[in-house]
Amino acid sequence: MTHGAFGSVGYSDALVILGAAGLVIPAFARLRISPVIGFILVGMLVGPLGLGQFVDRVPALFYVTISNSTAISAFAEFGIVLLLFSIGLELSFKRLWSMRGMVFGIGAAELIGSAAIIAGGFLLFGSSLYAAIGLGLALALSSTALVLPISGTQSAVGKAAFSMLLFEDLALVPIVFALGAMAPNVGDDGWANLVGVIMTGGITVAVMLVGGRFILPHLFAQAARTKSSEVFLAASLLVVMVSSLVTAAAGLSPIVGALVAGLLIAETDYHGEVESMTEPFKGLALGVFLITVGMGIDPLALAKQWGSLLLAITAVIVIKTVMTATLLRLAGARRGVALETSMLMASPSETTLIVLGTAVTARLISTDIAEFWQMATAIGLTVTPILARVGHDIARRIELRSGGLEADIAADDASRTVILGFGRVGRMVAELLRSHDQPYVGVESDIDIVNQARREGYVVRFGDVARPDTLDRLRLGHANALIITMDDPVLAVRITRRVRGWASNLPIIARARDTAHAAELYSAGASDAVPETLESSLHLAETALVDLGIAMGPVIASVHQKREDLQNEIKAAAKLDKAPRLRRRWLEEATNS
Repeated sequence: MTHGAFGSVGYSDALVILGAAGLVIPAFARLRISPVIGFILVGMLVGPLGLGQFVDRVPALFYVTISNSTAISAFAEFGIVLLLFSIGLELSFKRLWSMRGMVFGIGAAELIGSAAIIAGGFLLFGSSLYAAIGLGLALALSSTALVLPISGTQSAVGKAAFSMLLFEDLALVPIVFALGAMAPNVGDDGWANLVGVIMTGGITVAVMLVGGRFILPHLFAQAARTKSSEVFLAASLLVVMVSSLVTAAAGLSPIVGALVAGLLIAETDYHGEVESMTEPFKGLALGVFLITVGMGIDPLALAKQWGSLLLAITAVIVIKTVMTATLLRLAGARRGVALETSMLMASPSETTLIVLGTAVTARLISTDIAEFWQMATAIGLTVTPILARVGHDIARRIELRSGGLEADIAADDASRTVILGFGRVGRMVAELLRSHDQPYVGVESDIDIVNQARREGYVVRFGDVARPDTLDRLRLGHANALIITMDDPVLAVRITRRVRGWASNLPIIARARDTAHAAELYSAGASDAVPETLESSLHLAETALVDLGIAMGPVIASVHQKREDLQNEIKAAAKLDKAPRLRRRWLEEATNS
């Protein structure tokens, strides 16, 4: 079939990709569903095994299907490279060194343990030893491309997941060469090649780490002097590509070079600019990768084997979840963190497809078996966001039950000032109370914030104040005061009304978003409500007046008077239930100004 310039294969494929990105992401975001599922479904629909197989019968389908799967796959691989590069940008050598125990301890145990159990299952079902090892190693890998964007690298779950994923990425090359060494026609030479590649790769990475420290600052300094965003972007992509090509030439995976490049740039002053410039490319390329995953799924084969596929992927998920959760618990992780991390890491990976291809080339497994597990892997990637959501919800319930306030709020906490919410505002309030020797206790529902604050010496308890039983255990009737700092207007009003119902004399000071919200808080029973918009405008006016040369005393007096007048106006509006009218007036003033 021949097509004009704008009907060429490249233009058609580009149209489908950009159309998918423009339609899938907003549609699934509106439904609060991960676009990962959407991209894979698009790949199934428009790929060669979907509508693409009917192009000869219906030529118009050419414009809405993907026919050049090889070119798309190459771009998808570049997306994975950019993803690893962005991960490197978030790290530092100091942080990486501090994680060495998790990476080579838990990471190694998780990969080897999961692979051994999965391989044992295949042996029980009659597979050969080498086929079982190949399938076990392939299915034990987890998806860096999906897991880290979901978990990040800063939370407890993200740090645990990143440690294991980093070891898997480092182990990918030895796995590929080990499978090649198992091939019947390779014999002992395969192991010699493996040792040679490891030595060559190690020397290459070392040279890159040393040379990059001297070259990259000068390169980006020159790019920055041009004051051209295009030149800076070109320099960033050049570093990524060269690093990936160097490690590929040394026999390592290109993603190792991308990670090293990110680590090196993270040590320079330009990492923030590089990260912001490469972010759009990473997201689009990752979407293309997921489309290629969907293109590998045959809807007809999926319909015929759905029972076997469902059983297979469920078995892999269960094995990896149990193994990962057990190892994390033995390492001292909390139950909620261990469960959430293990469910996030449970599905197979995009690198599973690479290992399966290597096993087929080495004639360890047949093509039919590889195609079956490729479909199972695609299904696993599709359900990864769902597993992440379920794991997060279950982990939260576990933390609320086991790490709640049952024994955490002791009797001596009752006579303190209680701060609900320990984010930026709550921490500032606690610092000022502490500086004046006023006893306090903070209550926060994010266990990671609680642990960090405790390490820094703050008195913080874990608990979800949205639950009525948590408020009851706080014994607020005996507290000195209640300070509500959460940025949740509805919850703040509900808590104020509930507490005021049985603690009539308790001072309740609440953070408000604006004057209308403050009026609602006063109506609910707050002693004082502090609107953020009011305080920021008063502080801005005070600073401007002082900078204009007006004496500090009169400025403070006028600001104090203005604050008092506005607070009285808000209280009056609360008594007359004029909060909606007050909100409209402030919106009109803001629009006119």
